[in-house]
Amino acid sequence: MTLQKNGGAVWCFANVLKFSAWLQALPSKMMPPPFRLIQISSAFWLSRCLYVAAVLDIASCLGDDTLPCADIAARVGAEPDATYRLLRMLAANGVFDEHASRCFRNNKLSSFLRTDNAQNVRAMILMHNSEIMSRPWFEQLERGVREGSVPFELAHGQELYRYMDSHAAFDTLFSQAMDSVEALAGESFAADFDWGRFERVIDVGGSRGSKAVTILKHHAHLKALVVDRAQVIAAAEAHWAGHGEQALLGRMHFQVGDAMNAIPAATSNGDIYLLSAVLHGFDDGGAAQVLQNVAAAIGTTAARVALLELVVPAANTDLTTASFDMQMFMGTRGRERTLAEWQRLFARSGLSLEEVVSLRSFGKLLVLRRA
Repeated sequence: MTLQKNGGAVWCFANVLKFSAWLQALPSKMMPPPFRLIQISSAFWLSRCLYVAAVLDIASCLGDDTLPCADIAARVGAEPDATYRLLRMLAANGVFDEHASRCFRNNKLSSFLRTDNAQNVRAMILMHNSEIMSRPWFEQLERGVREGSVPFELAHGQELYRYMDSHAAFDTLFSQAMDSVEALAGESFAADFDWGRFERVIDVGGSRGSKAVTILKHHAHLKALVVDRAQVIAAAEAHWAGHGEQALLGRMHFQVGDAMNAIPAATSNGDIYLLSAVLHGFDDGGAAQVLQNVAAAIGTTAARVALLELVVPAANTDLTTASFDMQMFMGTRGRERTLAEWQRLFARSGLSLEEVVSLRSFGKLLVLRRA
């Protein structure tokens, strides 16, 4: 029996994505090639403007008001004319509205920069555009491409996750950014998959456990175990101590663990392991090791595994997927994978693919069981 839910809605979403990809390709087809190339080469101008607006927290300071630039600048501690030029650039690209001359207000896009918006993506913008994440792109991408090396490691002298272990502020920002991924993906991972067939979700690499919480909200009988690095688990427990519904949190537990070493054992056929955007951060050897650890943890039970990952088309990849893959190249030894590449990993790990569940999102849930 399939674990897919909301098949009609998922089909409609997939077709909307195809239409969106077609629209994204139009500028390259319609603009004179020299102009389009120059536009692409200067795209970082806009990303830096967005980053500065996020650092200054302009959207939160604006709130529901419409204000002249002088007042906005006073609220955020910036120079008025420079603030105007920054906001004019962003408004010209659809972020903020210029309501009247030199007067701005939030719009649909900029509202997702407001810290009082539970679905804001401010942390993601701050993380991706931080000096830590920008330096590899600007300083080491060419060398990385020439050598096949990881630009982040070339820039910082150590791999991403080890870097986070010794840089607490960036580790916190990274965790906040990962939590905000749900603003991009919505709750389709909880709604379009039949979690109701299971009893416990073991969320490996689950950060603060926001995905586990969302799943528990949809299914009152479920329990969850969130597994991650020691400092992440400590921060997660502190975070949820002051947030959320206590009855719901009573069904969620935390455990320190390392997917590369040992994963909590399944205790019944009703367990399902969730690995959300974990394996794309590893090369094939590392990803296979994690999957082998999961297979060992399943033991003799009939527990399942759900991988929430992108599945790259074999050809004509869309811009979003290609962009995510380049981000993985920049920061890790991992990659986004085609279905054939996933299948080869499963064969190495003692697992078999049972079903591919589509979502109203960029990713898919790959359901596995022991071979």
